[in-house]
Amino acid sequence: MAERTAARRAIAQNRRAFHDYAIDERLEAGIVLVGTEVKALREGHATIAEAHAGQMEGELYLFNAYIPEFHGGNQFNHETRRPRKLLVRRREMARLFAAVQRKGMTLIPLSLYFGRNGFAKVELGLARGKKLHDKRASEKERDWNREKQRILRHSAED
Repeated sequence: MAERTAARRAIAQNRRAFHDYAIDERLEAGIVLVGTEVKALREGHATIAEAHAGQMEGELYLFNAYIPEFHGGNQFNHETRRPRKLLVRRREMARLFAAVQRKGMTLIPLSLYFGRNGFAKVELGLARGKKLHDKRASEKERDWNREKQRILRHSAED
C-alpha cells in the first residue's frame, strides 16, 4: 500500500547526464514495454546511463536502455537492449525532432520510474553537450556552494 502512495518510484537514474550535458528542458514520456520488461523493472533492475532517444520510422524511440531478462520468464523473454517506443504527443514530437536537427541538441533519459497510475515513465531531457571548460565551471560552482554551506554551518554553531 505504501508503494502506491509514492508519486514517483525511481527505477533508474542517469546521474552522469547532468555532468556531461546542460539540460535545457525536461519532459515526461510513456514507454511501451512487454510483460517481462515490466516485471524486471518492478524488481528494480535497469540501466539508462548509455541510453538516448531519437527518431526511427517517424516515431520517438529509446535506444540502448538496458533492462535485464526477467529470471522467471520463459522462451518469450525480451531482448535486453531493444529499441523501445516512447509515447509523446505528435506536436511535442515534431518540436523535439526540430530542436535535435536544427540546434544540435540531444534527447537524454534522466530517470525511469513508475507513475502514480503504475505505468512506466521516462523523464527525458533536451540537452546540449558540455565542453571541458563548462564541466570545470560547474564543478567549481558546486564546490563553492558546498564550501558556503560549511561556512554558514560553522558560523551558526559559534
